[in-house]
Amino acid sequence: MTMQDLDLQKIAGFWREVGVASSPNLALQTPKRLEALFLTLSGEELTVKAVYNSSGSCEAEQIVSSEINVSGKFVFPGHREIQVIDTDYEQYAILRVSLHWRDKEFHVLKYFIRGLEGEYEPGFWKFRELTTDTGL
Repeated sequence: MTMQDLDLQKIAGFWREVGVASSPNLALQTPKRLEALFLTLSGEELTVKAVYNSSGSCEAEQIVSSEINVSGKFVFPGHREIQVIDTDYEQYAILRVSLHWRDKEFHVLKYFIRGLEGEYEPGFWKFRELTTDTGL
């Protein structure tokens, strides 16, 4: 699962998380729920500002990629990677997040939309197909 020739300028901006699929219920075990991402590009660095809901309060985290390439893979400190699997840039993006946590490798598929309402059905069906195909 890779995206060829990702347009980094078009992927930048606001994204709201509306779907998550993970093995061993990783998404259910996290104490914070991701609400939105704001991606900015500066030269060869991608900065991700993540906003979380943590027990009813808002928390923000900002991380800068240590590696970036046009196939849509971004590497971050702390053994984290984000890969853009599919996007139309305007309405939806499907990301694969890989992380090393508690001495194990985890992979999570996440579905994002640009707007604050709805789920953008065509992209959501692609997300559902990917989760089925990958066994998540």
